Amino acid sequence: MTDRVSIARKISALCADRGLRFYTKAKLLSDPLYGGVLAELKSSERPLLDVGCGIGILGLYLRENGWDAEVSGFDYDDEKIEQGLEIIKRGGYERISLAQGDARTELPEHSGNVTILDILQFFTPEEQKKLLRVAGSKVKPGGKFIIRSGLKEKSVRFFITWIGDLIAKGTFWMKAAPTHYPTAQFFREQLESGGFEVEIRPFWGKTPFNNYLIVATRQPQSAEAGQ
Repeated sequence: MTDRVSIARKISALCADRGLRFYTKAKLLSDPLYGGVLAELKSSERPLLDVGCGIGILGLYLRENGWDAEVSGFDYDDEKIEQGLEIIKRGGYERISLAQGDARTELPEHSGNVTILDILQFFTPEEQKKLLRVAGSKVKPGGKFIIRSGLKEKSVRFFITWIGDLIAKGTFWMKAAPTHYPTAQFFREQLESGGFEVEIRPFWGKTPFNNYLIVATRQPQSAEAGQ
């Protein structure tokens, strides 16, 4: 059994709900996201703020792979936060916390690394700009701002991404329907103006979705740029 399989089984077994167990295991086994974030953060000792954390799968995956920095999750969905806190308690995980709140109006105090994964399409363009600005200001010099997002493109993958988000809303896994998909140019403009060096690359793995990983690194000389 590979580490990936054993970790997926261990984390999913902590879910009290059968449907959540299936979702968590399938997500960990099929989605390259978690391994991709781990690769970006592996050498960092800075804490992580995970905006839109859901039940906190990312933090659990990082911990199971030996990444020991503090993880703070933040999500709008109070039910997912409650489920995640129960999983953390059952697993005996330390230095992982989850809190409920609305990223459109506030983010917790933080200085370190930040992730925003698979949620920006549910925000309006102005809300996206504000969130990137506020979240980016919490990235410590030398830290990383890691985003995964479906990008608006003329492709079959983009159409499948849009349908998938509509299904997520229809099944009540997500509380909102997609509002606006950003473009690669949007990310470059917003993040580079905030003092980040930006890398954008396809990151869909074996999934059919039009997902990209945006890795923005704040250089020491740009410490004041995101304020």
